[in-house]
Amino acid sequence: MPAYTLDIVAFTLFVVAWLLYEQILKRLKTGNHVNSNMRVLRGAWMRNMANRDNRIMDGQLLGNALNSASFFASSNLLLIAAVAGVLFGGQGTWREIQGLEVLASTPRWMFEAKLALVLITLARGLLDFIWSIRQLNYCLAAVGAAPLPGHPQGKAWGDASAGLLNPALSAFNAGVRGYYFALSAAAWLLGPIPLIIAVIGSVWLLIWRQTSSAASRAIVSLRDMVEARGDEPPQISE
Repeated sequence: MPAYTLDIVAFTLFVVAWLLYEQILKRLKTGNHVNSNMRVLRGAWMRNMANRDNRIMDGQLLGNALNSASFFASSNLLLIAAVAGVLFGGQGTWREIQGLEVLASTPRWMFEAKLALVLITLARGLLDFIWSIRQLNYCLAAVGAAPLPGHPQGKAWGDASAGLLNPALSAFNAGVRGYYFALSAAAWLLGPIPLIIAVIGSVWLLIWRQTSSAASRAIVSLRDMVEARGDEPPQISE
């Protein structure tokens, strides 16, 4: 077992990063990241939707988001099928894989454990996409049932609709993030050191895109403008 100490360390790092990423992100820059800023923008969008006569554009935008989630879910399912095919391929598949030099010294149980980690990561991403699709359908119903412009319930309806939209797109983001961690898990096939490097690299890239990329800076500016016009939504937990 001591021969696999580094594998245990790498696996533990992966699990911690995978399961606690969102908590880590929330503690950076006092929560000023793409996800938190987009919640503000979506809240403004839903309130504007509730005060519009023509909501065709809102339905189209939500439909595009729904199509994106469906595409990623379908792609995810194909990847799950491919990985499961190798994992449950039996002795014949194992004999073929043993011909790869990088896996020549890997025992079968370890190889299967590594593939299982990739499979579990992809499966969790698929569940996130499915939950996103369901919530987006709920949001479409909320847009369709929105009161006419000028109705006293307009602002409250917009806030409640944002309470559907934000978790839906947060689940979508979690599904996309699953691809990063699935790639990191796949790096374990090359050894524990590649897994450690892949996990650290993936987390760094995700956090950089959330807090320091050009897109994140632009979204901060948009949030500032939304708040300057007094249109900041109530904080809705997800």
